[in-house]
Amino acid sequence: MKNTKAPHQFGSGIPRRAFLKGVLATTAVSAFPFTSLRSRAAAAPGEKVKLACIGIGNRGAEDVEALYKTGFANIVALCDVDMGGPQTLKVLKQFPNIPRFQDFREMFDKMGKDIEAVSIGVPDFTHFPIAMLAMSLGKNVYVEKPMARTFQEVELMMQAEKKYKVAAQMGNQGHSGKNYFQFKAWVDAGIIKNVTKITAFMNGARRWHGWNISALPAAEPIPTTLNWDEWLNTAEFHQFNHNYVQGNWRCWYDFGNGALGDWGAHILDTAHQFLHLGLPEEINAVKLDGHSDFIFPQASTLSFKFPKRDAMPPVEVTWYDGVKNLPPLPPGFGKLAASEDVPPPTGGNVETVHAPAPGKVIYGEDLIFKGGSHSATLDIIPAAKAKEMASKLPAIPGGNSDHHKNFLLACMGQEKCRSSFDIAGPLSQVLVLGVLAQRLNTKLTFDRETKQITNNPLANQLLVGHPPRKGWEQYYKL
Repeated sequence: MKNTKAPHQFGSGIPRRAFLKGVLATTAVSAFPFTSLRSRAAAAPGEKVKLACIGIGNRGAEDVEALYKTGFANIVALCDVDMGGPQTLKVLKQFPNIPRFQDFREMFDKMGKDIEAVSIGVPDFTHFPIAMLAMSLGKNVYVEKPMARTFQEVELMMQAEKKYKVAAQMGNQGHSGKNYFQFKAWVDAGIIKNVTKITAFMNGARRWHGWNISALPAAEPIPTTLNWDEWLNTAEFHQFNHNYVQGNWRCWYDFGNGALGDWGAHILDTAHQFLHLGLPEEINAVKLDGHSDFIFPQASTLSFKFPKRDAMPPVEVTWYDGVKNLPPLPPGFGKLAASEDVPPPTGGNVETVHAPAPGKVIYGEDLIFKGGSHSATLDIIPAAKAKEMASKLPAIPGGNSDHHKNFLLACMGQEKCRSSFDIAGPLSQVLVLGVLAQRLNTKLTFDRETKQITNNPLANQLLVGHPPRKGWEQYYKL
């Protein structure tokens, strides 16, 4: 894809390059006191959860299907900015008599009293306002990963989860799979201990691979089914182009979080939680191929350094993406067996090329573990060491609810969300910090106590990002 149009102008008239080279004069995000007039919505004993689904195409459609199949949800409303677009037709056909909306605000206005929970399967940059409004109204929320596009948005969502006392689940579904229960059991038993290094990788082809971008793409006619203003949400105004929609939003810094945001939440989730990694103190763009002001690199190697945590030693996590940017793997690694809940590495218009399955290597005291993505379990390597350890390994607990059922049972007060915002939030913030290092092609130092970047004023302002469009400011005050 090539484009040579003039530099993009933000709605304020500031050229993109001027914004990226300067420090924002104002901060868009400030949490003001706000008291909800409604308590948390909860299903009565024996009743199904009244669920509204926001985003009913692509991944959103998969969430609708998975939540409905649990048998614990009644779908009471459907909402999509492209209602009637080809990607929404399957859900519309399945639920032909359910009220339909293109504007989530109108849906809450008209049906708020009939909704107990919402699923949010929309682009990364639109998670935040929908989730904040829902939580402020006492609605439980299932939000696709990563939680939001900016560090501060994630921070405010974590605060709202506590403030409004709702069930809130991030949709990294492997967090309720066998890997979750295995990792916890192996840490508790001392099998995984004193980890000092983790290698994580996703080397499949991505939608933006092969693009050569020098400016934002030219305007195209807006599809008749699409409400483009609603699609843009809080983002600065952009002219419609097909390279923004149907998953292509993930390519652009303005809208998505790239390969790291897409897959990091599935590959690093259990290590992040059970090794208590929290936030890093250094994030470094070690290698970037094809750096751009607009889209994610063709390949990235990123380093995250985490300090000592109580008795646990410091850990360096190194991330590799890009088709040819393969990670170093230890002897005896072999091949990864993909878990059943791992989708193809790309759902876009780029065919997947031959590449290792996405996964990780965890270097602990005396033992090395290899693992895949999502719910794929860990193996000890090499095989001889695995055989030696076999009798010492604790059993993996079975019979647990899956991720979607776990959320609905949490709405009913019977379980707690496994990937609640207080757990998923810091993980999402790690990914956002990695995106900032990619975007600015630099090393960042981060103060874990103040949650500020200390060596780069622009990067520190980008923790908040550009102010929202006029009319969308209120979601940052809930």
